[in-house]
Amino acid sequence: MTTDLLPALTAHVTATAHTSPRTCRCTTATLAVREDATVVRHAGTVAKAHAPGADPAELTLRLAVATRLPGVLLPPLAPAPAELRGRLVTQWPYGTPVDPGDPDTAPWEAAATLLARLHRPPVPTAAPAMRGPAKAAHAVALLRTAAPHHPATAPVLHAWAVLPPWARGEVPLPDTATALCHGDFHLGQLIRHPEHTGPWLLIDVDDLGTGAPAWDLARPAAWYACGLLAPDEWHRFLTAYRVSGGPAVPSDGDPWTALDVPARALTVQTAARAVTKAVAAGRSLDEVEQSLVDACARMGSVRPATPSG
Repeated sequence: MTTDLLPALTAHVTATAHTSPRTCRCTTATLAVREDATVVRHAGTVAKAHAPGADPAELTLRLAVATRLPGVLLPPLAPAPAELRGRLVTQWPYGTPVDPGDPDTAPWEAAATLLARLHRPPVPTAAPAMRGPAKAAHAVALLRTAAPHHPATAPVLHAWAVLPPWARGEVPLPDTATALCHGDFHLGQLIRHPEHTGPWLLIDVDDLGTGAPAWDLARPAAWYACGLLAPDEWHRFLTAYRVSGGPAVPSDGDPWTALDVPARALTVQTAARAVTKAVAAGRSLDEVEQSLVDACARMGSVRPATPSG
């Protein structure tokens, strides 16, 4: 991130948050500062600077999809990104995020219903490919560079190696069962809009596109398989998705024929990021991070069960 991006983004969102000039005493808050995204809120407007090198044509297509799916995706405030300090910037209405400190109120049913609605055809407009496998491959590449000799790296890389090529982003996704996908679903991708009282909506279109809908269920599935998501929460999520007609898994019976490969890929991605961050911080893996690496070690000894592999 260039050193002047954050103040420039703050000035940008402040200038565009109001329809007429006035003395402004509204609250400004920095919501995220990461290599791949910087997000600033002013009053009811949020501005996001996307990752360096983001494709403007693809991002514009993703914004169009969000505009055409009200009630599922949060619509942007403008149909195309602006450019600021060499980065693409989009603007959004502010909404209330999920409270990470209150897991008992996590909206698993609402999330599953939104995903089912997203996945059901037809796709409302042209969309690029979903970026989930590419993001997983990027996390693994960073692990190879940053921590080649860490004891956790070998089991993570072995679990990655036994996945089918499509899950590693090496070949196109299978032709069957493609749908519009979020591409990076987790509870942090939900907000209430209008804030506090509005319905839940999906946010963050950076990875939105056509692909395997099971990928959007993969992170909760991986957490459940690793013991990080309670069985009751997983059951609520899966049941709500099925009741809502989601096509990613069979309507009854064993869902893992569809979920096994994506869940493995998301486990590897999350473990790779965890090891990379731990090495960068000069610390040992914590209990959750170690559980992900242990899951990779188990996965590496059993071939994935998938008809698409």
